[in-house]
Amino acid sequence: LPEVLPETIREKYGLCQTLYAYENIHCPADFGALELARRRLIFEELFTLACAMGKLREKAVSVDGIKTGACDFEEFFVSLPFAPTLAQRRAITQAYDDMRSGKPMNRLLQGDVGSGKTLVAAALVWYMWKNGFVSAFMAPTEILTEQHVRTFTQLLSPFGIRVGKLTGSMTAKEKRAVKKLLAGGELDLVIGTHALFSADVEYENLGLVITDEQHRFGVEQRSALISKGARPHVLVMSATPIPRTLALIIYGDLDVSVLDELPPGRQKVDTFAVDESYRRRLNAFIEKQVYEGRQVFVVCPMVEESEDVPENVKSAEQHTQELRRFLPKLSIDCVHGRMKAREKEEIMSRFVSGELNVLVSTTVIEVGVDVPNASLMIIENADRFGLSQLHQLRGRVGRGQHKSYCVLVSDADSEEAKARLKIMTQTGDGFKISEEDLKLRGPGDFFGSRQHGLPEMHIADLCTDMNVLQTAQDAAKELLITDPELVMPEHEKLRERVSALFEANAETFN
Repeated sequence: LPEVLPETIREKYGLCQTLYAYENIHCPADFGALELARRRLIFEELFTLACAMGKLREKAVSVDGIKTGACDFEEFFVSLPFAPTLAQRRAITQAYDDMRSGKPMNRLLQGDVGSGKTLVAAALVWYMWKNGFVSAFMAPTEILTEQHVRTFTQLLSPFGIRVGKLTGSMTAKEKRAVKKLLAGGELDLVIGTHALFSADVEYENLGLVITDEQHRFGVEQRSALISKGARPHVLVMSATPIPRTLALIIYGDLDVSVLDELPPGRQKVDTFAVDESYRRRLNAFIEKQVYEGRQVFVVCPMVEESEDVPENVKSAEQHTQELRRFLPKLSIDCVHGRMKAREKEEIMSRFVSGELNVLVSTTVIEVGVDVPNASLMIIENADRFGLSQLHQLRGRVGRGQHKSYCVLVSDADSEEAKARLKIMTQTGDGFKISEEDLKLRGPGDFFGSRQHGLPEMHIADLCTDMNVLQTAQDAAKELLITDPELVMPEHEKLRERVSALFEANAETFN
């Protein structure tokens, strides 16, 4: 059996030898021996992964990037209608240090719903503009593009920063005009969807690429946009809180900044878990909110009825009909993922403008839609959603000055389902919720269809072995400082294991 761990590492962290570990994981002499074997094998698996991630990160910072000059952000801060939080200032400083280092910035900005990620992005766009560079901001949908254009224009126009947009639904003539401005260096920030990296889009001096909601974009799409500039800085924003140690593994090539406080004025959304017996009261509550001038989101787990799903599971289309029957005086419409983009955008726009009272949807509204007038979020069959997803959905309300509510409707009688919904009623902290979610569902389900491409673990459990993960990451960091390429003879087996890991996960680790 090959000994993958160097002797120095084994001694420092009190780990048994390979042969002992394999013998005692299968036929343990006693519980103490089993524990030693488990700890050794878990450490080895996480240590190898951490070494692979460390090498990825090294590769990301081994090239030269755009070097920018010194700058005082107070000039930007005083132009704001409010003071930034300490967490926002910290994230801006971390990014600023990256950008001045002469290496390309690769930073993940994690923040709970409403923690003010956009402000951090705007500060960095302003900084790049001061240095003569253009920024590109990629949003997952056209509606979010519109929303960001409004927000960034508000924050940046006092400085004369020119903001443009580029989306798939613009006319050919409109697109041509924007592309011409971009190529001629007459825009300082362009915000758009995938259209930003079409082959015929040319940037004059692209210095910063920002992508919103990382998991909506593949690595290739991010790369396509980055290739439009000479090693531009990259900021990835995500509103899905992931426990920090895990974030360092999933986003191995990115440094992580966390916004862990909410700006003043963001209010707590009161959350309740109820069952079907509350239906009449719930409909009356919808009516009350609308008569007070508010709007309501209703989220269902399915688009339409289906034969292989229990009959009590609400579909968006069927539930829209029911609500129209119960609440005939209200204007109610429905959006879901099977609609054509244009149709979806049109209904969403009617809701954003206040023309619709109630919007029934599937989870297409999960990311970022900003309707400050919406004060009630109802989630049907809430037990069918993950906790992090429920938290994202809840974040769609409580964005204005009105008292807001989230009602989780579920008839599930399993203890686990009840326990999960109870967590939602007890806390509004996204990081706490994501840790609970991870414990309950395990990382595979937590990220949905392995979209984050975590390598499969054979013995380590990313939920319960967090402390070993932290130790393994520290050990890997230390080792890679002395031997970044793992060329020393005593690291030969480790190098082979890391290479095998890269081969097995080529899709993820590009």
